[in-house]
Amino acid sequence: MSFPSYFEALDAKQILADYPIGEAFTARYAKMSRDELYAIQNAQFLKLMVRGWEVPFYQRLWSGKGIQPGDIQGLHDITKLPVYDKSDLMASIADYPPYGDFAGLGGADRPPAILHTTSGTTGRPQTLLFGPKGREVGNLLVGRMYRWMGLQPEDVIQSVYGHGMINGGHYIREAVTHFTNSIFLSAGTGIETRSISQVNLLADFGVTVMVGFVDYIRKLAEVAEAEKLFDRIKLKMIIGHLGTEDRASTEAAWHGARAYDWYGVGDTGTIAGEGPERDGLYVWEDAQFLELLDVDHGTPVGQGETGDMVVTCLYKDDVAPCIRFNTHDITQEMDGRGEIAFKRITGFKGRSDNMVKLRGINLFPHAIAALIENRSDLTGEYICTVTRDDVTQRDDMMVTLESRGGTSVDQLAGLLRQGLGVEVGVSLCAPGETASLTQIDVRQKPIRLIDKRGV
Repeated sequence: MSFPSYFEALDAKQILADYPIGEAFTARYAKMSRDELYAIQNAQFLKLMVRGWEVPFYQRLWSGKGIQPGDIQGLHDITKLPVYDKSDLMASIADYPPYGDFAGLGGADRPPAILHTTSGTTGRPQTLLFGPKGREVGNLLVGRMYRWMGLQPEDVIQSVYGHGMINGGHYIREAVTHFTNSIFLSAGTGIETRSISQVNLLADFGVTVMVGFVDYIRKLAEVAEAEKLFDRIKLKMIIGHLGTEDRASTEAAWHGARAYDWYGVGDTGTIAGEGPERDGLYVWEDAQFLELLDVDHGTPVGQGETGDMVVTCLYKDDVAPCIRFNTHDITQEMDGRGEIAFKRITGFKGRSDNMVKLRGINLFPHAIAALIENRSDLTGEYICTVTRDDVTQRDDMMVTLESRGGTSVDQLAGLLRQGLGVEVGVSLCAPGETASLTQIDVRQKPIRLIDKRGV
């Protein structure tokens, strides 16, 4: 049987021409108009739609809404297509095990495929499948982003993203090794490489850049302090997912290393990231089409208004096309043009499917991080528990925070009430005592909400 190998199914030169990196990236998009950019997006979208109609998942999704192939003439028609989310993908897996019918794997002539899963932040891990083109363009976007942020060939990168079946650690390693000249250390999570070993790696190998989720990166700073290693640590950059975390306190914890924010999910890869000026996250619009939709009504929101990020991966036209995927992550678009033609967003603000409505107020547990970051009496670790009174049907939230001592519960409750706009309960525990609930040592993304309503 004749079949293509991974690299035979991939045109690397064409990918680099379509999605430039380094100086070629900034040169192309610094002067490009929005109309020119839209034309590039539209051409990619039309090609993507041809592939979408070949995939059983989209055939069912679109035909079920009465949509025919000729109904979508370009990006201006994209809102005619229904959105979908992880629940639809999990239903596809349940109905068509073990992979679902959304990848379009087809028969023996299919391209090579890569299988990973999500981390299972919001439930059971989801299958992720990638073809050679989709995988490498996704890798390129990360490598391009890192280089624009300031990554240099002489840098040594330590990654604390998870491996195993989880996609994160693998694709970040591929991004760095395929599209940068930096040395890469695959340290993984705290369960893969103990925290004390992590900080010794930083010192022993002269690590200059750390990448991963900021929750764990901040914990490693405390371990490095306890081990008295900062006289040997040369960290200068942190490229993580700041979201609602406080940049200044993260940088202070690492003795002045500059922190950069970016955003993406397993299904889409990187969607947006900061540039060197660190003023908003640029959406990689030559590869991603981002819509912000009202959480309750699914209609487009105005500039400056918060909405669900709904993403179409314009480049994923081989395996597992991604067309109007609702991440259920919240952000807002910034005004004004930045360094390049791409629009900017403010970054991750919380999850709409993790949103809790208390007394008419929409509350995002992740918002608590920004309210407590600069307090020396707190470690920054917390967990929220939501319960419902069976008689009154009233929902309440208890926020448990780690305290180093000297914390006033009443004062802290007032701070949270003012910042969140609604009263929540507050309880304190000793440093490290939330770890068993947040699972910060073993998960890429710590758990911040335990919902006991209806349990």
